[in-house]
Amino acid sequence: MVPTVEGSENTVPSNVVTFSERIAGWFVTNGPKMLFLVAALLALWVVHRLSRRWLTAYLERRQHPPQSARMLLLVWKYAFLFGAILLVFLTLVGNIAAIGLSTAFLGMVLGWSLQKPVTGMAAWLALMINRPFRIGDRVVIAGIRGDVVDINLMYTVLGEVGGTIGGEENSGRGVLIPNATLFDQIVYNYAMESEFILDEVPVRITYESDWSKAEELLIQAAREVTSDIIAKTGAQPFIRAEFLDVGILMRLRYQARAVERQRISSDIVRRVYQLFAQHPEVQFCYPRSEVYYKGGPPPAPRAEAN
Repeated sequence: MVPTVEGSENTVPSNVVTFSERIAGWFVTNGPKMLFLVAALLALWVVHRLSRRWLTAYLERRQHPPQSARMLLLVWKYAFLFGAILLVFLTLVGNIAAIGLSTAFLGMVLGWSLQKPVTGMAAWLALMINRPFRIGDRVVIAGIRGDVVDINLMYTVLGEVGGTIGGEENSGRGVLIPNATLFDQIVYNYAMESEFILDEVPVRITYESDWSKAEELLIQAAREVTSDIIAKTGAQPFIRAEFLDVGILMRLRYQARAVERQRISSDIVRRVYQLFAQHPEVQFCYPRSEVYYKGGPPPAPRAEAN
């Protein structure tokens, strides 16, 4: 038999009254807390929407790759979701001090055990925001030279340059560099300020050569090979020279695309050789010996072969 509450025309079971009183009491006790929770979640949602819109515009302005942009927005979404879940948990439990200590201890344990992955993700976020290099840039990281192929959560992928060969051409090997190492490594970016870098071809000529003609021929060779770069940058090739024990070292300097540095220097060397062959008054200096006999005039110098 179900107990009832008397004193009215319609009797109400006592268990229904007790349940209603408990519900009303819970709302009286936790009403302010629930209102705070709803307001906090609403504010968190608004902040997430506004920040996501700003972050999307920022990524488009900085021309981030679509895949990296989507990954960053996904991480941003889950960060707010984690914050909302934590807020609900703390509000409902109520003992913030105990939860704070437990969270701090758990965070310390996870941080110690997942130090490298967490550091790698932090480095990835820094790369996405600061962008010290982009996909396609030629960089040197931890002494490894290569072109940036991909930047993901854990690794920066390089297409190796050099390595198995001399010079700066793609070897065909891929190099995975953990993002966690980027915090304590010096990074060289060939394209930090511009897609062009200053390069040089050293040429050694004899002391008997015509200096002015040699300088003219060297600059002519560089202008012919890098005419498109000169038109774009306005930077003309120039010469820096120094005396050596044997001959004069003339350094032909010019602007070159970082990813085409090897090809451009090779084309300039070929053109310099062709021009010098057409002008006997300019001679390459190379190791050789000349013998002079005592008691008589020295023999006439032998003509250099082109």
